[in-house]
Amino acid sequence: MSEPMEDQLSRIKEEIADSFDEELEMQMEEDRLDELVAEGMSGPADPTIDRKLYFRELFRLQHELVRLQDWVQYKKLKVVILFEGRDSAGKGGAIKRVTQRLNPRVARVVALPAPTERERNQWYFQRYVSHLPTAGEMVMFDRSWYNRAGVERVMGFATSEQVEEFFRDTPEFERMLVRSGIILLKYWFSITDEEQEFRFKMRIHDPLKQWKLSPMDLQSRVHWEDYTRAKEDMLQRTHIPEAPWWVVQAVDKKKARLNMIAHLLAQVPYESVPKESIELPARVRHEDYARHPVPAELYVPEIY
Repeated sequence: MSEPMEDQLSRIKEEIADSFDEELEMQMEEDRLDELVAEGMSGPADPTIDRKLYFRELFRLQHELVRLQDWVQYKKLKVVILFEGRDSAGKGGAIKRVTQRLNPRVARVVALPAPTERERNQWYFQRYVSHLPTAGEMVMFDRSWYNRAGVERVMGFATSEQVEEFFRDTPEFERMLVRSGIILLKYWFSITDEEQEFRFKMRIHDPLKQWKLSPMDLQSRVHWEDYTRAKEDMLQRTHIPEAPWWVVQAVDKKKARLNMIAHLLAQVPYESVPKESIELPARVRHEDYARHPVPAELYVPEIY
């Protein structure tokens, strides 16, 4: 027996509110860090953007991302988005907000671990090529082949000859991707020395965030200036007309997310996709079917 219309509307509102709760929960997690600051740790100034404005704009932009996703599928486009930046620059948070409402079969995130021995002896770009999109896909790289221009260069995991080879090959590699029909977008999330120090200290003092701090992250503080020089060289030598770099001011995380998503939407012209109306088919019932009770011991205890 179907529910009365009033009850259905009430449940629809609850479902919509529940879909927003995921973002609110993530925001509450960040608010916990603000409480730690209030307990005595000094840090950067509070973000200036109003919270209601932030959520209103985020949900609006995420709606547009769904439209973009539909267009990518409809037109069989291939989109690659690189997220680069220093440790704790906010890449992961931005990726979460981009993918939050999207279909994971269309919008994939690639975050590769350190290369294996086999991968170290392959063509450098080989392990990234296998993750490139097919028609109708968007792929987001949480760090990418630019590892060689950053951490591998600074920490001595790549020789100077390998780094030079990377800078010779990368513009040609990316031109090949673009010629093949891939839309390639490269974002660098920029934060200050003081902001990175603050975020690292927050992770040290927050037990739910400590897993994010690796020995390599801590070494990035020691090598701040080396990373700066490497970044400047990378931007200068791989900023090409076919695949330019876009720098996101990321000291204010909320503004950075909104600005990055708005910019992304502007880079890929899209339209509404024509869709057929959907009708829910009637549930088929069979006289000879009787539902069997589920044994009580199979249920998860309802402690809440």
